[in-house]
Amino acid sequence: MAGVQLPLAGITVVAIEQAVAAPFASSRLADAGARVIKVERPEGDFARGYDDVAAGLSSYFVWLNRGKESVTLDLTKPEGKAALAALLGDADVLIQNLKPGALDRLGFDRGRLSRDFPRLITLSVSGYGEGGPMASRKAYDLLIQAESGLCSVTGGPESAARVGISIVDIATGATAYAAILEALIRRGITGKGADIGVSMFDVMADWLTVPLLNHEGGKSPRRIGLAHPSIAPYGVFSTKDGKQILISVQSDREWRNLAQVFLGDAALGTDPRFATNLARVRNRAETDAVVAAAFAARTGDAALADIEAADVAFASVNDMEGLSRHPHLRRITVDTPNGPVSYPAPGPVFAGEERLYGAVPPLNRETASMENV
Repeated sequence: MAGVQLPLAGITVVAIEQAVAAPFASSRLADAGARVIKVERPEGDFARGYDDVAAGLSSYFVWLNRGKESVTLDLTKPEGKAALAALLGDADVLIQNLKPGALDRLGFDRGRLSRDFPRLITLSVSGYGEGGPMASRKAYDLLIQAESGLCSVTGGPESAARVGISIVDIATGATAYAAILEALIRRGITGKGADIGVSMFDVMADWLTVPLLNHEGGKSPRRIGLAHPSIAPYGVFSTKDGKQILISVQSDREWRNLAQVFLGDAALGTDPRFATNLARVRNRAETDAVVAAAFAARTGDAALADIEAADVAFASVNDMEGLSRHPHLRRITVDTPNGPVSYPAPGPVFAGEERLYGAVPPLNRETASMENV
């Protein structure tokens, strides 16, 4: 972007990556101005074949690989290893999510990397880390959703469910991105690189702290669909014309507002059955029934106006069609080998800056295979 220095301009990243987690981290580095060199197998990152809905290309690949350069190397051969060593000689960051131990077997073990490239920040993404009984197990997003217990707190009462996006991969990529930024800051102070491991299981276990502590505190979470296990009323209610509205009462003061303005009965605000959140959760069925009756007596438009007047947080229950035409949806457009693709913009907004995003790279098929890595 002309006239604006991106924060990671001058940083070079080598990314031996595939799928979602590692590419998520490196894509954010590329957005921030880093030069990202993506090392692929000759058949390409297998995420290139996940679907074909983005101008004939994979939605995953188009989303997570903008602004990168793509090269293919056979890291099992001397020339491929030499090429990687040359890339690392000019690199600030190495991101990799090969099978555990694969980089060591290729001759790029921790000792060599720290000796030959002392300023290099290496980040390795794995399923379960480098040690422990499951370290060698293959791991993908839904597998970790299941293994970590995330699925057990997702869905309705009848069955566990997958979170509808690759939440483990995305969480892992975001964690990796933050760790790399920390390491870059520290290197600016000490001049030393870092060796960082991020496991998908660890990340998801961290994110599951609240349900885990509830379980260990004797209140194991139950699946309750579009509702909150610890707060009431916090769920979906239907109006008489069929509109679904999700409301969230975060405090007892908000409950009193809801009772007076929306429920039409101020006494419910101090009724012992409902006066505190603990009481409302304990009497959830009765709480929800009172609120549901008030919604059922109104049209969608009237319910939205009255709930807003009560100063209670709410949302419409949308689908992807609703998101596609949502008035708050910010978009970017990136070039791809098949033409431009428009999709949601990254979350951070820097005042006074309008960032431009690089193209999605084609696959260079002219180099040898990484099939055995």
